[in-house]
Amino acid sequence: MDKKTNKFINAAYELYDVTDGNSSLIEKTIPERPFVFITGFGITLDDLEKAVENLKEGEEFDITLTSDQAYGEYVAERVVDLDKQIFTINGHFDSDHICKDAIVPLQNEDGNQFMGRILDISDDKVKVDLNHPLAGKMVNFKGHIVDSHEATNEELEQFAKMLSGEGGCGGSCGDCEGGCGGNCEDGCGDGEGCDNCRK
Repeated sequence: MDKKTNKFINAAYELYDVTDGNSSLIEKTIPERPFVFITGFGITLDDLEKAVENLKEGEEFDITLTSDQAYGEYVAERVVDLDKQIFTINGHFDSDHICKDAIVPLQNEDGNQFMGRILDISDDKVKVDLNHPLAGKMVNFKGHIVDSHEATNEELEQFAKMLSGEGGCGGSCGDCEGGCGGNCEDGCGDGEGCDNCRK
């Protein structure tokens, strides 16, 4: 992290898919579930952070990002078939959480965590799409700044704990009511949301 000031930002926004000239609303913040982040942590999209970090309370933004600037291109090779055994708890398949269209936290051999969307479940395999749900899409963020100030030491410490998994989502992504299982740092605060922690 460089020496510039870390800003605590609370933004209200609507996110649109504007691919191919169409415009469809994907998600929208509500007061109970704000989009809150601290700059300099690499949590939100770089171009989105750059566009809003110097805005003041009440100022509006309207930012369109290409797929390269946003969530990357859709890569067919990122759709994989995983052994069903991976998703067992106490010898039983976890059908409560592993179902079609569910967004689930996964971890590779190196310990890196990421989210995957369940596409299909067969007798012995689970087909998972590891692409971001908005991969290949051009997106538009429209909104305004609710609050922007230099982050306090307490806010920085709380955010660092949340990122390390100590504090679950720590409230930074709104009231997820524990539904994110403490793994929402991969989906919250970057304009993407996770299935149980929508903005």
